[in-house]
Amino acid sequence: MDALGLLGRVCRLGHFCRRSTATPPPPSPRPPPRSNSGRAVRAGARATSSSAPQAMGAKREEEPRVVTLRPVEATPESFAPFGQVIAASPDGDQFGPHDAQLDLSRGIPRFYIMRLESRPLKFSSITHHASVTQCLGSIGGQDWYLGVAKPSILDGATEQSGGGTAVQSRAGHFYLPPDPSEVCVFRVSGPKFLKLHAGTWHAGPLFKADAVDFYNLELSNTNVSDCHCWLE
Repeated sequence: MDALGLLGRVCRLGHFCRRSTATPPPPSPRPPPRSNSGRAVRAGARATSSSAPQAMGAKREEEPRVVTLRPVEATPESFAPFGQVIAASPDGDQFGPHDAQLDLSRGIPRFYIMRLESRPLKFSSITHHASVTQCLGSIGGQDWYLGVAKPSILDGATEQSGGGTAVQSRAGHFYLPPDPSEVCVFRVSGPKFLKLHAGTWHAGPLFKADAVDFYNLELSNTNVSDCHCWLE
């Protein structure tokens, strides 16, 4: 129950908002015609009053839907569909499948320390990078959180999956928009980092502290031409 109490604020952790696809409210009716005496025509007054509840209902439908997600501890097994969890290994250990399997071949690698401030436990959009296997880890091993969904990059515009409709990015590749019901949140604890598969949708890093420094491995142009955001 203590953990759930922590996650009670954690109820804010997985705020994934959806924009409503409801039909927009009809335009406001024109002012009713007036008689020579300056009084409104009765029929016009009835039309004005009957349209008010419809507009109010449409406004309520436009409010975003909030979904609460409970975090799962990131382990090599739990995070496998989205990437890798990399922990410390002994000095001199040979390269193997437990190491980060990187693809930095499509640009100039950029490894830097990224300072993030005020990243509360909620999000309303999600992003993917198609050209790099990004790596993220907090300096000092502070706990942090990441919302993720499986990669959905397509080989071509005609490829479909689950009846979805392909979207073309500004970089030229096609992808299926992520399904909000398939978004999950992971907690990263201790001295480890995440390697994201190319195309993995992610929101974060998120954390409870005021500011956290992260080391970040990506490409020099990732944030310029390979940052594809989706807000449903």
